[in-house]
Amino acid sequence: MKNDNKRYAYLLVLAMLLWGGGWTALKILTQTMPMDVVLFWRFFLMSLSFLPIIYFFKTPITLTRGSLKYIIFSAILNIAFMVFSFLGIKEGLAGAGSVIITTFSPIMTFLLVAILFQSQRNTRQYFGLLLGLIGGYILLELNNFSLFLYSANSYFLICALIWAGVTLLSQHAQKHIHPVHYSFFISLIATLFSFFYAYNANLSAVFTQDARFWIALIYLAVLGQTVATTIFFIASGKLGSQKTSSFMFLVPFFALFSAWLILDEPLQLHIIIGGFISMLAVYFINKQQN
Repeated sequence: MKNDNKRYAYLLVLAMLLWGGGWTALKILTQTMPMDVVLFWRFFLMSLSFLPIIYFFKTPITLTRGSLKYIIFSAILNIAFMVFSFLGIKEGLAGAGSVIITTFSPIMTFLLVAILFQSQRNTRQYFGLLLGLIGGYILLELNNFSLFLYSANSYFLICALIWAGVTLLSQHAQKHIHPVHYSFFISLIATLFSFFYAYNANLSAVFTQDARFWIALIYLAVLGQTVATTIFFIASGKLGSQKTSSFMFLVPFFALFSAWLILDEPLQLHIIIGGFISMLAVYFINKQQN
């Protein structure tokens, strides 16, 4: 049993590495093709890559009115997330975007649950929220508010809020549909929506791109999304959601490292300090009372 847990832990580290590198891949794509083209091909390749995984699980696919409602809303939010992350990465740094979105999403999820469901929280969680505000102040450079308003950070903050909504929807959707099927149908519907959005764009232009573009696109759609997400879902069922989610603290570090290594992005001190404080905040928010 311990060996199995170790194996899943190693797989989770791999998944976090793949997720972290996805921001560098997206930065490469923003430098070469328009947003609507990248949007369509990302979801299209993601849908295709889910087919062998669905076959491997051999779980009957059932679609109900309840699950379809969650799928459609999640697909819309996923498209919105990609749009704002594309805009943010195009103007800003891939490493900074990953740190802001990864650390702010759990904090915003906590706030949404507290507001919408009026749930009672413990003192440790409110301390975590205070830490999150301090970390956010440093991350977003709010001492220079004009810089925040006209920088990519505002897009990243919107992405964090959108992903908090996606998180809430996915938690409720698992009562109606298998998580892998859920992810597949989200990508399938997002492919259809993004196709109509990019209908007048030159979608075939991707076939004139070089190997660097295709490596980034396939990495983002297949490795950074389908493979990493599937590992996360499987490990969550074996190790528990709380232990599995703790591995997400690794994503910002892998993202910063890959952006520094591949894109030669500087390791900004305020991003590292603010990100570390924000990750401590997420730890306290998610830590259960003894």
